[in-house]
Amino acid sequence: MSLFGKIFGGGSKGGKAATPQEAIQKLRETEEMLAKKQDFLEKKIEQELITAKKNGTKNKRAALQALKRKKRYEKQLAQIDGTLSTIEFQREALENANTNTEVLKNMGFAAKAMKAAHENMDIDKVDDLMAEITEQQEVAQEISDVISRPVGFGEDYDEDELLAELEDLEQEELDKNLLEIKGTADVPLPSVPSTSLPSKPAKKKQEEDEDDMADLEAWATN
Repeated sequence: MSLFGKIFGGGSKGGKAATPQEAIQKLRETEEMLAKKQDFLEKKIEQELITAKKNGTKNKRAALQALKRKKRYEKQLAQIDGTLSTIEFQREALENANTNTEVLKNMGFAAKAMKAAHENMDIDKVDDLMAEITEQQEVAQEISDVISRPVGFGEDYDEDELLAELEDLEQEELDKNLLEIKGTADVPLPSVPSTSLPSKPAKKKQEEDEDDMADLEAWATN
């Protein structure tokens, strides 16, 4: 029986095939087993290398035997590395196939559900329903327009009459302002006294001038 037969079981003819999930689980278990085997061989190789170095100068025969065992372990390790690569590739391919299967299965379910949903729909009934919805929306819009229209909307007024009335109001305001200004200008000012201020007698003024001239002559002759 082959290695894969031993791992997964040969099975009899006509036996039930393993599911993708079961096969993936088996491959993962095999990877773990081989990884442990790798660790064991790496430790054995390290031990044999230490033995060879220790007996290299003392016991040449023991050193050679250790190196031979080291070579066998390295060969087994290389085989396990190759086997692990093959198993990893097979597991990834199986996982991808399983994912694709699940995706297609779910897409099939969705397609059936969509088909069942559409079977319960009549395209003519859908068109009638949409037409009715559109009609009701138009009615609702008309009602909103009527409700929102201001009272008295649509009354006609002569624009010339309105302008004439506005001019009259402006003229009336202007006249009022002019009257207020005129009333302010007519406020009486304080009256000027009619009587003249008292003045010095002319004779007295002449005598003062003569006295000043006498004083000036006296000063000039000194």
